[in-house]
Amino acid sequence: MCRWLAYSGTPILLDNILYKPAHSLIDQSLHAKMGVETTNGDGFGVGWYVGDKDSPAVVRDIGPAWSDRNLREIAGHVVSPLFFGHIRASTGTAVQQTNCHPFRHGHWMWMHNGAIEDFHLLRRDLALAVEPSLFPYVEGSTDSEMMFYLSLTLGLEKDPPGAVARMAGLVERVGHEHGVEFPLQMTVAVTDGVSLWAFRYSSRKESRSLFYSTRVETLRSLHPDVAFLQEITGDARLIVSEPLGDLPGAWNAVPEGTYGVVRPEGDEMHTFTPVT
Repeated sequence: MCRWLAYSGTPILLDNILYKPAHSLIDQSLHAKMGVETTNGDGFGVGWYVGDKDSPAVVRDIGPAWSDRNLREIAGHVVSPLFFGHIRASTGTAVQQTNCHPFRHGHWMWMHNGAIEDFHLLRRDLALAVEPSLFPYVEGSTDSEMMFYLSLTLGLEKDPPGAVARMAGLVERVGHEHGVEFPLQMTVAVTDGVSLWAFRYSSRKESRSLFYSTRVETLRSLHPDVAFLQEITGDARLIVSEPLGDLPGAWNAVPEGTYGVVRPEGDEMHTFTPVT
């Protein structure tokens, strides 16, 4: 599987999140504690929004994150209020740049940890369900990118939670038609550059780990000596595959079958159920 993080809040240097924490995403590329694999070295990607640019910048490569000098250079110079980071452990599809996350279409960005079970059996039916005008933009061969374009097809622009629910329902229906008992395993992050949605769901009801950070004001009261907490505003929030460190009270598990949204006007959490 993979590990990922999503940040929204005070514009911050990517290095402060990607490299500096004790159990940073870069550390997790070699020493993941809660993933299926300890090592996530089948590529990486970062995507970020900056200024008045409507579309995010995305940089992806097939090498391991822990030794990539270009990623270190980017992280040390880019400041962004909303960014994604992803390290990949392939579930069977090729290790190639177009299969690395995050995926981008217009102002949308998407990343995923998990898998569509027996994707090779379902792939043709799912591909035919993608809107024909969107299909030319599918560049790679992963189930993750297919899920993104299915969600775009099913209304991501107008109703992100509903679109992801319809995508999950479609994957499960097609999976069951092909005799796959538990077709879907996913933790997904998706953003339009303003709001950030995160989903934790699996057909087996045993989803991969996902955590969100405690509100900044609460952490400041718990840890008044932590300088980093004084530098960010109260709306800063991280969503991660596994905690970036062991700061007491900092991390909260996302419940099974749940999605949350982080936006400037506040955060919400809701039950997630596929729609068939």
